[in-house]
Amino acid sequence: MPDPTPPQTVGPFFSIGLPWPDGPAVVEPGSDGAIVLRGTVYDGEGAPVPDALIETWQSDPAAPARGFGRCPTDGDGRWEIVTRKPAAAGGEAPHVAVAVFARGLLDRVPTRIYFGDEPEANAADPLLSALDPDRRATLIAAAEDGGYRFDIHLQGDHETAFFRF
Repeated sequence: MPDPTPPQTVGPFFSIGLPWPDGPAVVEPGSDGAIVLRGTVYDGEGAPVPDALIETWQSDPAAPARGFGRCPTDGDGRWEIVTRKPAAAGGEAPHVAVAVFARGLLDRVPTRIYFGDEPEANAADPLLSALDPDRRATLIAAAEDGGYRFDIHLQGDHETAFFRF
């Protein structure tokens, strides 16, 4: 009997079938309530990941298609999605759910983006409150240039907190 084939990741095929032309524009840039979420995806060595894919969604009923967006990273690991900032709901602080797809991952890694200008809501959020303060800080986007910056570290000293949803 031959040896079984060892497990391995497929792809990355993200740039072929997953993005769509207006995927990074959940709402029209400049429209009422539009914000820009942007950042860079880094690997465990701190190098940018040029072939990752960021997917966002939120439960805000005012956002089209529930705020679903998708953006591949560029050659420098950067991504940017235009969406609306969601409202607090169900006892949770305003946040955007995120899935990261990248080479070397067998499955997506889910996380959340919370907003640094919502300190009271963040302090009361049950998920954030359950995390160690250092891990909690990895989920807070900083206001930057009229939008918010959220860098994603897949591993290493600054690893973003990921969840099993």
